[in-house]
Amino acid sequence: MRYIANVEVVALCDAVGPMGEAIRRPLDELFPGAAPELWDRVRAAEPDAFGPAGEWVLRFHCFLLRPPGGGTVLVDTGIGPEHSPAASWAPVPGRLVAALAEIGVAPEDVGTVVLTHLHSDHAGGAVADGVPVFPNARHLVQERELSWLDAAGGPVLDGVVRPLREAGALDAVAGGTVLAPGVRVLPTPGHTPGHQSVLVGDDELLVAGDLVLHPVQLADPAVTYLYDEDPAEAAATRAGLLARLGGGVLAAPHLPRPFVDV
Repeated sequence: MRYIANVEVVALCDAVGPMGEAIRRPLDELFPGAAPELWDRVRAAEPDAFGPAGEWVLRFHCFLLRPPGGGTVLVDTGIGPEHSPAASWAPVPGRLVAALAEIGVAPEDVGTVVLTHLHSDHAGGAVADGVPVFPNARHLVQERELSWLDAAGGPVLDGVVRPLREAGALDAVAGGTVLAPGVRVLPTPGHTPGHQSVLVGDDELLVAGDLVLHPVQLADPAVTYLYDEDPAEAAATRAGLLARLGGGVLAAPHLPRPFVDV
């Protein structure tokens, strides 16, 4: 938990595990361009990011924000239930709802859900059995992200976006949006076309989605990721935001520690 600009930021562990076989690749394929000596340094500094065979072990964190004026903002919804779109590769079911209950928050208490992007491990927990899990929440997604997914199709469109639309719970936003005093959304494209992050305070904490996926990208922000839609744009966005955040805190879903001082 962190307090930034009077905003409480709580990390919620949804799951821990390696990628499933459907998309698993050796690390030097997932993160091309990282030199062997860089991997040696990262393994020594962040051993919890690696399994016994050297594989990538991911944390799946979501983040709850409580601004001082009231309201509850959830950033991402994790991997979701057993039959969610993430089931083909992630360690479903996620435990986000249980993690919220442990801090006294019911799904009905969440007023805003920010989906950083529409990959299954970030949006899969928004819907269960065709019904929104957070029934009173507006779900914010960048217009560019929705257009991209509408064109691409797939299980997240069918299993998450369409039910949210049918429930009248999906809000398309264009660019930066203020959610509460000291809390705002900003576009961070590259990993997906409409990827967005949440900035807290005066560039003091960034809830970053998949802007940074692995500690190797903190060691060298130029290291790209196999599953980025636009690796060059993602690297440029990452470098710019990390420089902007210098001296602040990065809140990243897949790192061994959910909060990292940068």
